[in-house]
Amino acid sequence: MSAIKMNIDHYRLMAGLLDFPEQKLKEEVNQVQAFLDSRYPDVSDNFRPFCELVNNISVDDIQELYTRTFEVQAVTTLDLGYLLFGDDYKRAELLVNLNREHNTIGNNCGHELADHLPNVIRLIAMLEDDELRMELLRKLIIPGLKKMISEFDPEKLRIKNEVYVKHHKTLIEVAEHIGTIYQKPLVTLLAMIEQDFALAEDEKEKTSDFLTSLSTELKIED
Repeated sequence: MSAIKMNIDHYRLMAGLLDFPEQKLKEEVNQVQAFLDSRYPDVSDNFRPFCELVNNISVDDIQELYTRTFEVQAVTTLDLGYLLFGDDYKRAELLVNLNREHNTIGNNCGHELADHLPNVIRLIAMLEDDELRMELLRKLIIPGLKKMISEFDPEKLRIKNEVYVKHHKTLIEVAEHIGTIYQKPLVTLLAMIEQDFALAEDEKEKTSDFLTSLSTELKIED
């Protein structure tokens, strides 16, 4: 059996960690930590702070942290197409193609769009077309994950916070070590993919600037 087939279940579990948090997250995060300790010892310590935090705060607090990280006054977005292409026509084409693949394979995207990271991770776990899976990994998931992770850079965070204060007159305060904790599962997921599929990113594709897109949106809102 190929590595791709063997990895189906744990990629679905990893995708679940990046959904909006529910009570089951506490159980799932412990499953992931145990799996990483046995299968990916080189990256398990990176994930551990996220596991420990989830186990030691309430689900309500985790939900607030998730919202602050990905939705309201966000550090980054989980929508891969938007992160890479902004509102360019390329994202529209990507959404059409991804919707077709999700529908064909029966992957329910819920209330999120087709390029939402957890939905795409579930898709690659369900696909039987190895060539399409590898194309999605090379051209969408790996560059998207690297872009997401880079948005947690302290200097980028400082500039984003200044933008939020300017437009909203207030900032949702989060302790620094907690406010960047969702970077841990993103880094872990990227390391797993690179190890399992032996892929190196080809960064020829131009990517959008999340901060620029954010500033533009806020100006429109004003």
